[in-house]
Amino acid sequence: MDWPGTLLNGRPRLLADLRFKSRQRSAHELWLVIVDASASTRRHRALSDGKGLLAQLFDDAYRQRARLALLTASGAAPRWQVQGLKASTGLGAWLDALGAGGGTPLLAALDEAQRWLMVRRKRYPAEQQRVLLMTDGRVKDGLGLPALECPCLLIDIERGPIRLGRARQLAGQLGAEYRHIDEGTD
Repeated sequence: MDWPGTLLNGRPRLLADLRFKSRQRSAHELWLVIVDASASTRRHRALSDGKGLLAQLFDDAYRQRARLALLTASGAAPRWQVQGLKASTGLGAWLDALGAGGGTPLLAALDEAQRWLMVRRKRYPAEQQRVLLMTDGRVKDGLGLPALECPCLLIDIERGPIRLGRARQLAGQLGAEYRHIDEGTD
């Protein structure tokens, strides 16, 4: 109820004389998290350390009331875990059960993410979308990458004495910000 606006026009006599405040809410945020959980991420505790980072991310999303979408890339095809739901403490159980194995359908996951984001953008045009991609970058070269058309951060979880550096190249091709998991956060 907008009492000052109502009373400035004199004593209200009809329902039409009442003035109401319009509620303005900030646009919701959507964080799309794509996790490469292929067999290569088991090396040198890469996925285990990535899970620690994901736990922190889920906690931040919960506190900021962001919506989450989770897509895992392992085995033969990517698989949705959550699609645009409010972040909740229940994600801890999913994270504990997350294991690595199989191939790397990361390019299929990126294609699926692009399609899903386009549909979501039409449905919620004011929503602020962000993508976090966690991978060791071990994907086949020469394949076209989709444009995600929103801010994207690639977290490189490649570990070991010899690093191929493919995740940095992948970030460049996607137009994503690049960080290695061992770098400190600012």
